[in-house]
Amino acid sequence: MEGSPYSLPSVNLSTSPPVPFSKAIRAATTAAHGTAEQAGYLGALLAGDLDIPGYARLVAQHLHIYRALEGAADALAGDPVARRFVFEELRRLPSLEADLEALLGAGWASQVPALPATEAYCARLREVGATWVGGFVAHHYVRYLGDLSGGIFIGEAVERIYDIVDHRGTSFYVFERIPDPMAFKDTYRGLLDDAPWDDTERALITAEILEGYRFNTEVLEQLGA
Repeated sequence: MEGSPYSLPSVNLSTSPPVPFSKAIRAATTAAHGTAEQAGYLGALLAGDLDIPGYARLVAQHLHIYRALEGAADALAGDPVARRFVFEELRRLPSLEADLEALLGAGWASQVPALPATEAYCARLREVGATWVGGFVAHHYVRYLGDLSGGIFIGEAVERIYDIVDHRGTSFYVFERIPDPMAFKDTYRGLLDDAPWDDTERALITAEILEGYRFNTEVLEQLGA
């Protein structure tokens, strides 16, 4: 009865389902995407303002990064969580080596120094690869899902601008064993959603993903300098 001392408070019985981890990551990293995309080096590359050696400097940094990342993947391939994210279809190191030979010639190995930002990035990749599965997945996500998104666009643009044929210098951006990148990314995001991480671990992984974007942006900034 209205006004009765025994009336119950109103209760909202509707509940919202938890946000999938992959969607939470995308929401938390939107600004970081924009920062990396605005790097001056990428602008110069896609405007055709660089020569082939200038483009090869980016390929060289990727070589160092993927040596560290794929080395961590190999080391963690037996881990029950990490191994879900280790796909042979994603492996980029052989393509990067082929690209550098195509761009710089047979002596390419002596022409690919790592920038200080790249060295710092690789040190972090090796650290999390040895000590923290969630951190490894964070960096794995940043690189490979980026490669399957904007990376494919960059590869197509570089081929067009610099008259590269048969992917001789851009095979890094070509995923021959992944015919449907969108479907693959959906599968990958499902793995993120299903991984056995609690809210605390998910927060730490999200923070590490943002660190990954920061490392990549710093590499591009040093290339631009």
